[in-house]
Amino acid sequence: MTVITVRIDEELKRLMDEIGINWSEFIRNAIRERIMEERRRNLAKAVLINERLRRKSRGEAGAEEIIRGFRDGRYGSSA
Repeated sequence: MTVITVRIDEELKRLMDEIGINWSEFIRNAIRERIMEERRRNLAKAVLINERLRRKSRGEAGAEEIIRGFRDGRYGSSA
């Protein structure tokens, strides 16, 4: 397990000692939750970007039509 160090002032340490919880576990859980939150946020952004890219553009041929045109021009129409 990796060790990280956080510096806090004496007053905050005194307040933490009064509560008496396992601060290491609390901090590990808080970091884990934040990572999961960021991953969900990034996934949501990716979905939104993907949806914008998937929308049909107005008046332009789709990728399939463009590729078909290149192939037909190179090899002749298969239909």
